[in-house]
Amino acid sequence: MPCKGRTPHSELPDIPNVLTHELSEQDHQRLKFQRNIGVSAHIDSGKTTLTERILYYTGRIKDIHEVRGRDAVGAKMDSMDLEREKGITIQSAATFCDWEATSAETGEKQKFAINIIDTPGHVDFTIEVERALRVLDGAILVLCAVAGVQSQTTTVDRQMRRYNVPRISFVNKMDRPGANPWRIVQQIRTKLHKPAAAVQIPIGTEDQFRGVVDLVHWRAIYNEGLKGVDVVVKDEIPADLIDLAKEKRQELIEALSDVDDEIGDIVLADELPSNRQIQDAIRRATVSCKFSPVFIGSAVKNTAVQPLLDGVCDYLPGPNEKEVLARDIEQPADGPPVHLVPAEKAPLVGLAFKLEESRFGQLTYMRVYQGTLRRSGMIYNARTGKKVKVPRLVRMHSNEMEDIDFIGPGEICAIFGVECSSGDTFTDGTTSLSMASTSMYVPEPVISLAIQMKGLETPNFSRALNRFQREDPTFKVHFDPVSKETIISGMGELHLEIYVERMRREYNIDCTTGKPRVAFRETISQEADFDYTHKKQTGGAGQYAKVIGHISPLNQPGEPDTGKEGEFVNQVMGGNIPSNFIPAVEKGFFEALQKGTLSGNPVTGVRFTLSDGQYHIVDSSELAFRIAGIQAFRTAFKGARPVILEPVMTVEVVAPTEFQSVVIAGLNTRRGTIVDSEVRDDEFVCTAEVALNDMFGYSNQLRGSTQGKGLRQCCDFDFELQNHQQVLPSLQKELEEAYQKQLAAQHSKK
Repeated sequence: MPCKGRTPHSELPDIPNVLTHELSEQDHQRLKFQRNIGVSAHIDSGKTTLTERILYYTGRIKDIHEVRGRDAVGAKMDSMDLEREKGITIQSAATFCDWEATSAETGEKQKFAINIIDTPGHVDFTIEVERALRVLDGAILVLCAVAGVQSQTTTVDRQMRRYNVPRISFVNKMDRPGANPWRIVQQIRTKLHKPAAAVQIPIGTEDQFRGVVDLVHWRAIYNEGLKGVDVVVKDEIPADLIDLAKEKRQELIEALSDVDDEIGDIVLADELPSNRQIQDAIRRATVSCKFSPVFIGSAVKNTAVQPLLDGVCDYLPGPNEKEVLARDIEQPADGPPVHLVPAEKAPLVGLAFKLEESRFGQLTYMRVYQGTLRRSGMIYNARTGKKVKVPRLVRMHSNEMEDIDFIGPGEICAIFGVECSSGDTFTDGTTSLSMASTSMYVPEPVISLAIQMKGLETPNFSRALNRFQREDPTFKVHFDPVSKETIISGMGELHLEIYVERMRREYNIDCTTGKPRVAFRETISQEADFDYTHKKQTGGAGQYAKVIGHISPLNQPGEPDTGKEGEFVNQVMGGNIPSNFIPAVEKGFFEALQKGTLSGNPVTGVRFTLSDGQYHIVDSSELAFRIAGIQAFRTAFKGARPVILEPVMTVEVVAPTEFQSVVIAGLNTRRGTIVDSEVRDDEFVCTAEVALNDMFGYSNQLRGSTQGKGLRQCCDFDFELQNHQQVLPSLQKELEEAYQKQLAAQHSKK
């Protein structure tokens, strides 16, 4: 289909990936005052509480409600009953608001339109953070003023880097005893390896915290009135904070001089930059992901949230400031990328980044990157080529919807009645662009459960499982032919527990679950050759295929861990195997990876190199070469010193100092390796690497070893997948014997 509004590649002089569309003055003005941001952090850092205050101060909601539902209502962004009961965010929720940011220099008010996605903090729901950051232009990284950088903070930081999302940092919970923002700033620099500096210092600490000093514009900002709604700005800084403010402002300038050339030149000339120069430098460095300004406040005490909103408007980029690339599917796969331009009159390009089942049917969240999406308009799925009509277009406010007629570039919306998959690109049919090449990272499940209905199985059972698989790419379901059980897999015990509970509440299905099972993997530790001939004669045309080559570890020493299950390399020369049979060998190889011969678990990290072979002009077929590929791999696998891998988790335990020795001893009994330990005030943090298989029941042990004071009251722990490591020989032997017994039992039944 011809692409309107885009110059053909052959006619462009030097840069084949530049669109002819340019932003109009109207586009510039609209995008200048628009922000798409996410709120991300470690669990219990105060993300949803902060979002609740943002919505209140922007006038989006009429009252403030608490996360754990102490007022029987619960936070607006936690709309699911389970979220309010457990006090955690399970699904990311989108909303929008308007904020009048006041210029510190001129005093003029400028109205900004802000789209916000509040994301979960628990590692089990990390896919929600992935798909939110995939489509956002900026983010607020929330950190606890006491706990600081924690395990999931590191994960969120890695996700932000993966999608090049600029961030501002917000040190929350400044009202807590032991709050120390300077330690947190240092942790951002050392643990996250991110240049950072505070742009504020606190006025008062702990229960006396009542405002901040703005180091950029040199002024004091206080929150007064009911729920901190009145922002009082004073040019006079408290006398007892003058020295600290000067020290931290100088530290800010020095940090900026390392990442911004203009400030660097001013510092080298022994001059002092102006307030405006500092502000502009922070923006340039933040937008380019070289720096993170650190704000300070307490969301639960309604303090310093409004200055953070001003920081979002001042320092995070608009939709036109972040480079977005697409691929022209009519061009070769290795062709140059196409830069998308957020112009209203450009051809439509939108990305479906999240699917959700609602009472009105499938709800598809979409980010429009260029062009305009209109209700009742026709759109095309770039992957399937299907043409669909947009029956209903809405803007989301948590679980509420606002019907709209159209949405412009750089906006986030939701549409009904459009069947698609997460990651699909939609256009208006006048362009052949697709954003599939910049797909979302989906981590592999690490834990499994056998699940079955109580009583007779109903259609709702499979309907619920299919729905959850569509909505959540990290939730997997398969049927085990050996045990005759339905197996669900996910990112952790809580992840699967939530889905089992949702089946009971939303589909009225009571289920029983088996003991959690770790998602072991198999791999090889050395190279092995294969020379396999598949020959079968049954009368008439038979089957013949011969394949020669070798298998080798995919991640050799010194190579980066790709995380791939396998890689197929074709080195056949001279036509010994016809080219139309090569894909069949590849298909057979990847089919063999699905179940290993040691324990029946998937095989990962193997490179299959096909170098030679033979075929028969009559008896050879795709089926024969597929079977040859399977059997050749299994034959070579036995000689490649196969091993079983287990997921190893990074475990972070926070507990009172009096229990330090008990907690460390408990981790050691679970074959844990202590990586780091930090003592602060009356509590300590211990980081260890422990095999997931040894972590079952740890919460009960931790509760018992801390005298039953309760996890959330005295200590806490969480963990995330670090890598996969070889199991102990004794465990490998145990897993192999158990698998052989299963196979024998299955064979005897036949």
